[in-house]
Amino acid sequence: MRTRIDIEKKLKEIKPVLMNEFFVRQIGYFGSFAADKQTKKSDIDILVEFSKPIGWRFFTLEKYLEEIFGINIDLVTKNALKKQLKQDILKQVRYI
Repeated sequence: MRTRIDIEKKLKEIKPVLMNEFFVRQIGYFGSFAADKQTKKSDIDILVEFSKPIGWRFFTLEKYLEEIFGINIDLVTKNALKKQLKQDILKQVRYI
């Protein structure tokens, strides 16, 4: 099973690709992996900000990350976070 250290290592490794190909300005993860409470069924919750709009490539990025990690990815932007959860999520995000 993956750990948060594995996630951080892989995100650091692919960050140049994320920045150049998908215009990622900032990326981090939150949820069960950030809290070290993941299970075998956990997905990876990733918060991303872009330097410019990427449109439908957002879904390409999500699939790319799923291929890299071999696990389901829940990719979200700050603006898409539910208002009730936003502050809690932003407090626990581990940025790379």
